[in-house]
Amino acid sequence: MKQNYISSVRLNSPVDECSYLSRLPVVRHLSRQGELHFSKAVTFFVGENGSGKSTLLEAIAVAYGFNAEGGTRNFSFSTSATHSDLYRHLTLSRSAYPKDGFFLRAESFYNAASYLDEVFETEFQNHIRTGYGDRSLHEQSHGESFLSLVENRFGGDGLYLLDEPEAALSPSRMMNLLAHIHALVGNHSQFIIATHSPILMAYPGAEVYQLSEDSISSVDYRETEHYQLTRRFLENPEKMLHYLLDE
Repeated sequence: MKQNYISSVRLNSPVDECSYLSRLPVVRHLSRQGELHFSKAVTFFVGENGSGKSTLLEAIAVAYGFNAEGGTRNFSFSTSATHSDLYRHLTLSRSAYPKDGFFLRAESFYNAASYLDEVFETEFQNHIRTGYGDRSLHEQSHGESFLSLVENRFGGDGLYLLDEPEAALSPSRMMNLLAHIHALVGNHSQFIIATHSPILMAYPGAEVYQLSEDSISSVDYRETEHYQLTRRFLENPEKMLHYLLDE
């Protein structure tokens, strides 16, 4: 892909100091650091719980026109309006326009799958189901339905925003997801992914933005706390468990 569909994001107006958003590290750092650039086909947001990575990804998705609970720009359902208003404060720089797109979030995937089941019952059932596999996403395990969606719905030339996709996937299925991401990148696609998974972060050539209390910084995935803690644990679980359980 010669250019990304989203090339940068910045705050265009200050967030109300009384809002919880003003206390999120990612919002504070965007206020100080200005634009966050997307120069690679795959970008990861990583950081501790509460750093604001999923909130930022959601705001980018909504600012781009995706349904806040997930899906394409044509998904019109809403079960609970719980998304923040951060999207109102963002300006996205768009270098090109995708032919396809999807916002996939683990938190509300059940709601998106239920919406699709309702749509399948309309006169457009056969046409739409072809794009989502041959059976309801609810008839599959959580992990199976995630991969089925990627395999059947993500068509390339697209912008794909994934919020913690590892929540539904085994390690082997995460590796399958990496292979699908790579194939789609080869077909002119851009991914922005919020994750805790060192497996996903290892995608070659990806931009890894680490969100912390101190900054938003571009790092090698081996420098992330996620990778370092996981590696230390796997190399010596007995020592780590002894320390954690104080035995």
